[in-house]
Amino acid sequence: MELETFGDLKHKMNNVLGVMIPSGVNGDQVRKLMLEDFGIEIGTSFGPLHGKVWRIGTMGYNARKDCVMQTLSALETVLTYVGYRTPQGAAAQAAWDHYGSHA
Repeated sequence: MELETFGDLKHKMNNVLGVMIPSGVNGDQVRKLMLEDFGIEIGTSFGPLHGKVWRIGTMGYNARKDCVMQTLSALETVLTYVGYRTPQGAAAQAAWDHYGSHA
């Protein structure tokens, strides 16, 4: 989806992934649509990072392959809806390729 992760991945937490909110995208609107339309909750950041970074859970239920694929597809759909240009299907394909290489 051509999104950037937040921070140094060498020091990332295993339970959450920080994703930079693309310029011009209303992060709170995306979070609301993800929850209302797909039942998927992603977090916001606090303080100076509010509106700049999403927090996406990566442990437990959220780490299941089906949940990862649903989250990526829903996020791509919502980002497209709000006007962010993202290569269609690229995120899901990358995840699928990753899962296939670890089978």
